[in-house]
Amino acid sequence: MHPNRILIGRQGGRRDLATPALVLDLPAFEHNLACMVRAARAAGLSLRPHAKTHKCKAIAARQIAAGAVGICVAKLGEAEALADTPGLESLLITSPVLGALAPDRLAALAGRLRELLVVVDSAPGLALLAEAAARAGREIGVVVDIDPGIHRTGVPDAATAIALARAVAATPSLRFAGLQCYAGHAQHIEDFAVRREIAQMALAPMAEAAAGLRALGLEPRLMTGGGTGTSAIEGGLSVLNELQAGSYVFMDVEYGAVALSPEGAGPFRPALFVDARVISANTTDFVTIDAGFKAFATDGPKPVPASGAEFAFMGDEHGAVFAPLALGETLSLQVPHCDPTVNLYDVIHVVDGDALVDLWPVDARGLGY
Repeated sequence: MHPNRILIGRQGGRRDLATPALVLDLPAFEHNLACMVRAARAAGLSLRPHAKTHKCKAIAARQIAAGAVGICVAKLGEAEALADTPGLESLLITSPVLGALAPDRLAALAGRLRELLVVVDSAPGLALLAEAAARAGREIGVVVDIDPGIHRTGVPDAATAIALARAVAATPSLRFAGLQCYAGHAQHIEDFAVRREIAQMALAPMAEAAAGLRALGLEPRLMTGGGTGTSAIEGGLSVLNELQAGSYVFMDVEYGAVALSPEGAGPFRPALFVDARVISANTTDFVTIDAGFKAFATDGPKPVPASGAEFAFMGDEHGAVFAPLALGETLSLQVPHCDPTVNLYDVIHVVDGDALVDLWPVDARGLGY
């Protein structure tokens, strides 16, 4: 049993947490859930949140209850861990799946869901999905992935996307479900106008492919992609009909620098923090806390203490906060990059004010296979 579980429901229990602890501010989280559902509906988009952000069935279930049509995951292991999320009927794996064990795993997964969707960007990937569907004895939906210009995954152009979509449609037990184009490189561009321009350029091959497929009588039901950074942009571009935003549930230091609307800051609130404790206060300039490289993702900016004080890493287990804090005092730090930070923890501590409300397991932690 997690040592912090005994603090659930105890007034002021948050101050007594064993630290470092990954903490979710429940009111801010619920505010973010509602804001994204409203924004997607107003833009005429379905919402399929990306669960790679949180890897947590409890959060996925709340996203679905709030109005999401399903969830996305990045990896097959995440899909297996989250497939029995309450209310989940449709799941999309947004990265190509390959490997000798994949057909059996996909076949088993298909039997657990009303709708399994998997992206493909190659002929070998298509053959693997056909094998998986045959083993499952049921249809698997296939989404053709299009490169938005970053050359990570996806077919290189509209013509190749059309050819691959036609191959999917001609394959027994597979169903052509649509197109994916995720402009990940646009999500953290700080200037709204520049971000909109980059997103529009990225989606051009997708729009061209969709027009070509419709001319052939092959309708791409799903036009899926986008993220938190482009969530206020996609509706106006009139290409996507489904939004894969994920980070909106948490927000982080990286997104705090992004103008999510033309006016600047968007409607979302910081909801994810790491609570840490002062374990040494023997110098005059700073105190040492029990959260270092192992407590935060380190691929972006530094964590930001809620007080606004300066933070510096001091090793795997330790950090420095340049503020006059007392020995044993706890503090909250907004996480720099939410997705890889969550993957460092077994549980999310759900708090409302200074009360610990619940512990939600990070069900798909480490399942990157």
